[in-house]
Amino acid sequence: MEWMGLEWVKVPGNGSVREEVLQIYNSLHEKQLKHIYEPEPGLFICESRKVVGRALDAGYEPESLLIEEGRESLLEGLRLPEGCVVYQASGDVMRELAGYRLTGGLLAAMRRRRLPELPMVCRGARRIAVLDDIENPTNVGAIFRSAAAMGMDAVLLTKGCSDPLYRRCARVSMGTVFQIPWTYADIPDLRRMRETGVLFVALALEDGADSIDAARIKAAEKAALVLGNEDCGISQEVRGICDMAAKIPMASGVDSLNVAAASAVAFWETGKGMSG
Repeated sequence: MEWMGLEWVKVPGNGSVREEVLQIYNSLHEKQLKHIYEPEPGLFICESRKVVGRALDAGYEPESLLIEEGRESLLEGLRLPEGCVVYQASGDVMRELAGYRLTGGLLAAMRRRRLPELPMVCRGARRIAVLDDIENPTNVGAIFRSAAAMGMDAVLLTKGCSDPLYRRCARVSMGTVFQIPWTYADIPDLRRMRETGVLFVALALEDGADSIDAARIKAAEKAALVLGNEDCGISQEVRGICDMAAKIPMASGVDSLNVAAASAVAFWETGKGMSG
């Protein structure tokens, strides 16, 4: 079947769905996909038309796509390269390959790219989110979505964070992981940033913490908002870099917000008036 210059391959429902070319959708977990082409960057899986479309718009190259029969219209308007392989399968086979029912009807295996260097990500950035060992992929994806929506300029992650390109992260972010600049940063990287004049603000429930709408944060030419692990908070090493702590005022009897919800409030408050 030829349609829009794509190469279509029908996936039979007779057990051959586990053929080698489909292992990336079925039997290889995300860490294996990440390292599949070492020393070159590996693969990641996108789910749903919106996420796939945003990855393509950001310049990521598809290895292949997997689509449910009867839902070919999902591909309309996507920037797919000539000759891209599209595997077409029944809903039952799609469910077998994915391990659950795919309401979006579309998966894509994308080639990773080398991450940009830290100076490139932070060039011109005035408001930066720093994620310290946030392991839950849902939280990471939601934070990226809030960062993009509230006008943050960049996101930095420590090595203990969930990979933003993991399927659940990208899906929860609605593809905004492909829209906002991000990379990984270690402790020396963060210290060097602070030395250049970036104000590091720990979002933490500490005695003596300022309100998130503090004038010092508003006046900072460049500020990095640091969010920590849901259970352990910000690590001691990263907290030691921070210039100050800030918290979101809470109603009586409530002590905290989920880290993803807190990020949205903090990004909104500290980003007021920054669009110009």
